[in-house]
Amino acid sequence: MSKIVHRTLDFLELYAAQRRPLTLTDIARLLDIPVSSCHDVVRTLQSRGYLYDVGQRHGFYPTVRLRAIGEEIARHDPLVHRAEGVLVALRAQIDESVFLAKASGLRLTYLLVLEASHPLRYLVTAGDDVRSLHASSAGRALLGSLDEAQLTEFLAGATLDPLTPQTITSARLLRADIAAGNRRGWFLNTEQSVPGATTVSGRFSWAGSVYTVTVAGPTTRIRPRLDEIASLVTGACAALEAGPAS
Repeated sequence: MSKIVHRTLDFLELYAAQRRPLTLTDIARLLDIPVSSCHDVVRTLQSRGYLYDVGQRHGFYPTVRLRAIGEEIARHDPLVHRAEGVLVALRAQIDESVFLAKASGLRLTYLLVLEASHPLRYLVTAGDDVRSLHASSAGRALLGSLDEAQLTEFLAGATLDPLTPQTITSARLLRADIAAGNRRGWFLNTEQSVPGATTVSGRFSWAGSVYTVTVAGPTTRIRPRLDEIASLVTGACAALEAGPAS
């Protein structure tokens, strides 16, 4: 992997985390790299219009060029454009967090995150990976798309670490849970990845790739509406697999 690309992205993510102008010394300290290494990246970003000098000894801060480019890219994302209407409607019906993720091999990456209005909600960030396949409903939805040989290979090499006391850590029980999810068309995670949180996921295919749709929230809110939420999730997946969102 490219060290230069990694370092540049580290810079941008650092500004998102710090939310303030940073001097070269600040950046070097926070990223634990030499000031000389910071200098080249900062000057290049500044020359391309992505950073500006706030003032003498006040450091640098990103310009709105980053936002403008991000918004332009997002506006033309073929999947987000196709899926957003369906998922916004889903979120409006249940007022819980809704996530869209795409599989690349055995990696699931969040592409779209719609938060609930409630102060107590399940938070992830677009661009993050689903942190666990065995302990999450989205992960098990992905595993449910594998054929028997692929699933057997995964289970033979997987370390099924417990994330909570409820996490399934038995390959036999995990296989049974995945089979049950495939039969009913949706996958359930009740406090297996985060204490007090429940998620419901469905799966659909588009352009030869696997995607998951997840609804997440506190168990106390999800459990009483589980059948309704499962029906809405599977309906959303069916709509997305059938054709473009209207």
